[in-house]
Amino acid sequence: MNSKDIRELSPAEIETKLRETREALVQLRLRKHTGQVEKTHELHAHRKDIARLETILNEKKIAAA
Repeated sequence: MNSKDIRELSPAEIETKLRETREALVQLRLRKHTGQVEKTHELHAHRKDIARLETILNEKKIAAA
């Protein structure tokens, strides 16, 4: 998910995506510790997505205030 797509979402949708991405990251971490993850690069991608979502959500909150 890129920044342009995220900016088109409403703050509520961004929070939902953020929650889903965090849950996916937790599941990936658990699977990694048990040796079931083949695509370890997904961990990095989820962390980057979380950072993008949080940054844009904070920008929208500041703009609304």
